[in-house]
Amino acid sequence: MTLIQTPQEIFADARVAHASALERLSVGDICDAAEKAWCATKRATEALLLAVTGDVSPTTVRVSSGLRGLARENAAVRSLQNRFACNLQFLQHDCFYNGHCEPFEDTERLIREAAQYIEDAERLANL
Repeated sequence: MTLIQTPQEIFADARVAHASALERLSVGDICDAAEKAWCATKRATEALLLAVTGDVSPTTVRVSSGLRGLARENAAVRSLQNRFACNLQFLQHDCFYNGHCEPFEDTERLIREAAQYIEDAERLANL
């Protein structure tokens, strides 16, 4: 049985993931912090897609594709699209998967800025 979540619940999950990222960052685990910040970014995007389209897929490719579609229709979403791609590349691929997190200041900034991404996605979802 699949648990169906509301956009509000998914946004709440994104905020928990981001808090976890900050916790991991505070103890010096930048790789895990990057992964958790990426998860927060992806969950916030899923919530936005669900709120706007009524549909969401858990795969990164489908979430990215859905976000691109929204960005074509809504110029305000374009900033999220660019930030989503940046977080996917630098936080998920480079830092978490490949262990290349330098310069650390940039990675830390992206981790912290995931909170603003969540807020912006929630605002665009009009919740």
